Amino acid sequence: MQDRQIRVIGIGTGDPEHLTLQAVRALADIDAVFVLDKRAETADLVAIRRRICAAHIRKPHRVIAVEDPPRERRPADYGSTVAAWHAARAERLEAAFAEHLAPGAVGAILAWGDPALYDSVLRILDRIAAHGRVAFTRTVIPGLSSVQVLAARHGVPLNGIGGSVLITTGRRLAAGWPEEADSVVVMLDGDPSFGHLDPDLTIHWGAYLGSPDEILIAGRLGRVGAEIRRVRAEARERHGWIMDIYLLRRDRTATDRDDEPR
Repeated sequence: MQDRQIRVIGIGTGDPEHLTLQAVRALADIDAVFVLDKRAETADLVAIRRRICAAHIRKPHRVIAVEDPPRERRPADYGSTVAAWHAARAERLEAAFAEHLAPGAVGAILAWGDPALYDSVLRILDRIAAHGRVAFTRTVIPGLSSVQVLAARHGVPLNGIGGSVLITTGRRLAAGWPEEADSVVVMLDGDPSFGHLDPDLTIHWGAYLGSPDEILIAGRLGRVGAEIRRVRAEARERHGWIMDIYLLRRDRTATDRDDEPR
């Protein structure tokens, strides 16, 4: 008996043209697409996935919406809370695979951006595989991450000349500026607060990247920080959700292009 196939496909940040040729080929013969549905407030995100499927899957297929379990957003124990959330997600996806994907069939999970960067689906599939109750093989198709799209939209390199880039979360940045960092990309910042940071930092912020609702703001943190918080709050109220990301730099020289001859 053949194993089920699960393809985890990075779909970029919302622009249908972000799909790579490899992603388009991987979608062509899919039998079922599994979507973790965060209910009504993100119905438009499910709609984007449905449009991608309709455009690129060449055979009759089903889109299986799996209700995403609720998660505590301000837990006392962050690690344990996320582990419990992942376990609940794994149980629901495993049940959906068993019910809707026959042995030998091909299923897909469409991941925002790139599935290897701040996305839980690969860890959840590891949990399902460890259970040993539903056999499947896994293939991962990379996608354009919001980190890349943010830099492209603002027209800046991520790193300074010969410098490194730290990608972190809002939760970690709240503890202070990372030691020895010059360029910091911040993801998953549910309530940005810049008051404890140097106002002379340069910030490049973007929300809803790759979509018609895209918003971009850049400048010195002390000048545009309050504007970003205001615009972000208004956008979240308008849409019911927000996905945003920002790049912080210590000084203007960090944005210089590396034009030195090699």
